[in-house]
Amino acid sequence: MKPRYSALLIVLLSSLSLGMSTGLAGKKDKKNEHNVVREALQRGEVLPLVKILAIANEQVPGDVIEVELEDEKQALVYEIKILTGTGRVREVKIDARTGKVLEIEDD
Repeated sequence: MKPRYSALLIVLLSSLSLGMSTGLAGKKDKKNEHNVVREALQRGEVLPLVKILAIANEQVPGDVIEVELEDEKQALVYEIKILTGTGRVREVKIDARTGKVLEIEDD
């Protein structure tokens, strides 16, 4: 099934709180967040968002309504909220480096 994305949200990286030893520490400036994420992607520290969204949609088909990149327990984790066809909102947590699905829960 091809993933569907909400027109209201393409990408939201609002909760970028990076304090890792990967060169991201100390770069919490909101204006600089997109550069920090781009650099992490170039260094191979995170998978491309397109790949992450495909993984999430394989697990929970529906419309992506929110995406956040969080620093949880020394690992970057994408939190993707998906509105299912039944109207239920589910959150899929995916390791940003490996693409491993860490958790799926109702939101």
